[in-house]
Amino acid sequence: MAEQTAPPESSGVIAAGPPAVGEKTDAAVVRDALGVGVAVGLSGFAFGVTSAGSGLTLLQTCVLSLLVFTGASQFALVGALAAGGNPYTAAAGAFFLGVRNAFYGLRLSQLLALPRAVRPFAAHWVIDETTAVTLPQPTRRAARIGFTVTGLTLYVLWNLTTLVGALGAEALGDTNTWGLDAASPAVFLALLAPMLKSTTERVTAGVAVLLALGLLPVLPAGVPVLLSALAAPVVLFLMGRGKTARTEAAAGGTDKPQERR
Repeated sequence: MAEQTAPPESSGVIAAGPPAVGEKTDAAVVRDALGVGVAVGLSGFAFGVTSAGSGLTLLQTCVLSLLVFTGASQFALVGALAAGGNPYTAAAGAFFLGVRNAFYGLRLSQLLALPRAVRPFAAHWVIDETTAVTLPQPTRRAARIGFTVTGLTLYVLWNLTTLVGALGAEALGDTNTWGLDAASPAVFLALLAPMLKSTTERVTAGVAVLLALGLLPVLPAGVPVLLSALAAPVVLFLMGRGKTARTEAAAGGTDKPQERR
């Protein structure tokens, strides 16, 4: 018989190899996170200009970016104020837009599994962009890197460019002629569009847009945004009824008595 040789003993050190299929390197995650953070962070300049143009002081503008830190809500607030909307209505619109971040947090809390001491600070960075970068990551490590780099980059740049925009608002003159208030919504839509993968999501988004545009000429500023949220329950109700009808039709077809031979 041939002499059997024992396999070499393991040294206890696992050799580092290429990432498994579907995984991303840390450098790739950082690159993607920086791309989103820098691109969106620079649009804080547009908010600073728009906020100053709507009548808010430099201090009020900067405090909004530091403490609120959710671009869509900030633009909704200053946009409604600039259009002559009631301050309470404007604040309500901004608040309900910000509520979506609570739902993001429910998902991200499970994905990131951060220590309890860190969660209150991380919650301040739970926004559209950090969620968009974090959710597609294949591992928890990649998700944490993506969330941290995106949040840090965006927070620093957004607040710096808000300050610059507010200081330079007077030099730009009439901010409406520049269309800077559309910068942040455009970036938000560019991030959101690829996430609308199912028919239900696309239909809901389309109905929400139609509601907001249809109500815009007849309701005070800020109210159409609030009412556009009705698109979700309406679409879900109609699609639920359609599914029930199809189920009943299928069940009715199988309940027909069989003919006797």
